[in-house]
Amino acid sequence: MPAVASLASTTAAAITTYSIVSSAHPSCANCTCAATSIALHPRILSAAKKLPLTTLHKLTAFRVKAMAEIPSTPRLESNASLAGKKQALISLSDKRDLVLLGNGLHELGFTIISTGGTASSLESSGVPVTKVEELTHFPEMLDGRVKTLHPNVHGGILARRDQQHHMKALDDHGIGTFDVVVVNLYPFYEKVSSSSGISFEDAIENIDIGGPTMIRAAAKNHKDVLVVVDSNDYPALLEYLKGGQNDQEFRKWLAWKAFDHVASYDSAVSEWLWKQTSKDKFPPSLTVPLSLKSSLRYGENPHQKAAFYVDKSLEEVNGGGCATAIQHHGKEMSYNNYLDADAAWNCVCEFSKPTCVVVKHTNPCGVASRDDIIEAYRLAVKADPVSAFGGIVAFNVEVDEALAKDIREFRSPTDGETRMFYEIVVAPSYTKKGLEILRGKSKTLRILEATKNKRGKLSLRQVGGGWLAQEADDLTPEDIEFNVVSGKSPQENELSDAKFAWLCVKHVKSNAIVIAKNNCMLGMGSGQPNRLESLRIATKKAGDEIKGAALASDAFFPFAWNDAVEEACKSGVGVIAEPGGSIRDADAVDCCNNVPGVFLSLKISAPSWK
Repeated sequence: MPAVASLASTTAAAITTYSIVSSAHPSCANCTCAATSIALHPRILSAAKKLPLTTLHKLTAFRVKAMAEIPSTPRLESNASLAGKKQALISLSDKRDLVLLGNGLHELGFTIISTGGTASSLESSGVPVTKVEELTHFPEMLDGRVKTLHPNVHGGILARRDQQHHMKALDDHGIGTFDVVVVNLYPFYEKVSSSSGISFEDAIENIDIGGPTMIRAAAKNHKDVLVVVDSNDYPALLEYLKGGQNDQEFRKWLAWKAFDHVASYDSAVSEWLWKQTSKDKFPPSLTVPLSLKSSLRYGENPHQKAAFYVDKSLEEVNGGGCATAIQHHGKEMSYNNYLDADAAWNCVCEFSKPTCVVVKHTNPCGVASRDDIIEAYRLAVKADPVSAFGGIVAFNVEVDEALAKDIREFRSPTDGETRMFYEIVVAPSYTKKGLEILRGKSKTLRILEATKNKRGKLSLRQVGGGWLAQEADDLTPEDIEFNVVSGKSPQENELSDAKFAWLCVKHVKSNAIVIAKNNCMLGMGSGQPNRLESLRIATKKAGDEIKGAALASDAFFPFAWNDAVEEACKSGVGVIAEPGGSIRDADAVDCCNNVPGVFLSLKISAPSWK
């Protein structure tokens, strides 16, 4: 079989498995048996097509194992010499600082192997480069889908230098080793998150295959191969190579970064493909890529270490929120600062009219909406000036010069003298003069510019050993039915007050009660083990202004008579809004109908509760 023998002797590596069934072999006409499965090099496949069927039938007798037993394989003389030549493989989508890297490696004596556009960029910059097809002896195939998936590439990356049989295998097949692999990936994340959109087919073509394969291979063999996926690490890489170091910790760090890079990339592909496949909000498995934004001085308590991460999920692209806020001034943010700023921003963004929200320990202690934002600010502080001192102030409109001056100079309503102090001011924008004035209020005042949270996000919360996931609470009063269940119907202003109180109470920690009137929070009670105590705190803060006000509760009242509902009615509350669901709801309605001065009870129902 001279034709077959010659064919086998030219096999340098097996990268594609073909099943060849001969029509001269009737028993295999309708099957693919083990004897007919053989791994062929693309060059051999081309030659095999010219052989007669009888020869092809004989060829099927070769097994993959037999290929390893072929006594000799011609060495690819164009490959790098195995006698100590240093090779670096570079394949980049993001070519930032490529010339810096290329020149640095060239000066250190590296032979640079590169792909397509990366090789062209290096050549145009005068950096000597060898194209990868000169190494593989195959051009890019399948519209670029196959470039580096070849033993001459991956053998040189994965071979362990301390294993004699690995090095002998490379020597037998004429494959040189790679000491450095620098790769980043097709911009899948950027493409599928682009505001201009992308077709399904184009998105699929932006899923990188060869890049992750090289990165993972180099990271696995990091003891011998330095792998770099971030252009910010080029200077450290060159410095390391210049010093002739063998710091395994540096190599491990680069390997970790490489695997992390690929994992984040794959999570974006998985998230995107799930959304193309299913309408279910909750996939069978969920990967959330997080990127460290900053280390924090401490956590919730001084003895706890902490850090802040940004969610890099596709769902969060242009999703708004405090995580992506711009800090214009002040001390670095703390763990509790982020929690409080997030609470204030989420609350103030609920309102369509110009609104100010003051938050302390994640609870809104003052909320007011007015056409005049300065008036809204003062009313929000007035609701609880003691709590407001040292709190967070949020606005849903631009902070201009006049508002900034009032924030800087406003005195506490408790004594009319003490200038109000705040940890954070957060708003959607600032005028140049407004920002200048606020910066002059305090060196430590944190000034944040944020964008509104996108609706429809998935909300995650950690519990021991797991995570709870739910749809975000995006419902507004326009999404909710306020049903009158007591004897009288509300006036327009009373219904407006009830809706305002409801928007506020959803941001107060349970058990939560809010009392409001004329688009202004008068008092709130939060976090008490029973609803009656929360009511008493709220009514105390509301004071005499409670007469005719609206009361919102974040959950039903378990009891009415001699409990929270009766106390609220007797205090002068005019409207009670609550979701219902208690077996004693009828008692609450009866109480509202029989206590003088109470006009109605509203039962709130959202579409998902029906």
